[in-house]
Parts: sequence; structure tokens; C-alpha cells
Amino acid sequence: MSEDRPRGRVVATFFALDLVLVVAFAAIGRRTHDDGDILGPGGLGLAQTAWPFLVALAVGWGIARAWRRPVAPLRSGVVIWITTVVGGLLLRLASGQGTATAFIVVTTLTLGLLLVGWRLVAAAIARRRGPRSTNHPSATGNHPV
Repeated sequence: MSEDRPRGRVVATFFALDLVLVVAFAAIGRRTHDDGDILGPGGLGLAQTAWPFLVALAVGWGIARAWRRPVAPLRSGVVIWITTVVGGLLLRLASGQGTATAFIVVTTLTLGLLLVGWRLVAAAIARRRGPRSTNHPSATGNHPV
């Protein structure tokens, strides 16, 4: 049972990293397009911008079952990325927020770089280090289910 706790903390850390990256994406977008006003009116602008992508990110983690292989670039990263982009854009559209073509392109490329990029770096580092303990999720996803 003690082996499950570090694994849970590690997975939670990777999920938190994805959350932070999505919030950073929203904050940078708000800073760029809202005259530097990240928080917006009433301090809710960042939350309004980020929530569709955060909800979609959580759904992506579920679809990918990313807790099993949180660092795997293809099995988790790409699924999380595509779900976050498509789901986030659909939720933005449903809530009356903009989905201009340029925004769709920037969102797709930026979230791809952020959500898949760190996993590719982690996979490269893991390959250089060699085999890891089976108690922790590996970058390649080769760990017990």
C-alpha cells in the first residue's frame, strides 16, 4: 500500500503540471489580447477563459486513462492534447466565447507544445537514464497496470 501513495502523488503532480500549463496558456492569451489585464473584470476573466480548457483537460485525462501512463507522449499526451483543444473550443463556443480561426490555430499549436512537449522531454530524459523502477510511471509507459 505504501507503494501506491508515492505513485498517487506522482500522478497528481503530473496532472497539476497540466493544469498549470493550461492556466498559463489562458493567462498569456488574456495578457496579449486584453491589454495586459489577466484577471479581467471582477477578477474572473482568467477563470472565464481557462475553465473550458480545464474541464476538457480533465475529460482528456479520463479518456486517456492518463493516471496509468501520465508521462507517455502518445498514449496520454496526444489524447489529452486533442481532447483539451476540441473539448475546450466546443465549451467556449457553447458558452458564447470566441472561436476565431486564428484562435483555433494558436490554441492547437500552443496546447500541443505544452501538453505533449513536456512529455517528449521527459521521455527523452528517461531514455537517457535507462530503466526505471516499476513503482513509478515511466515516460514510455512500461510499468505494471
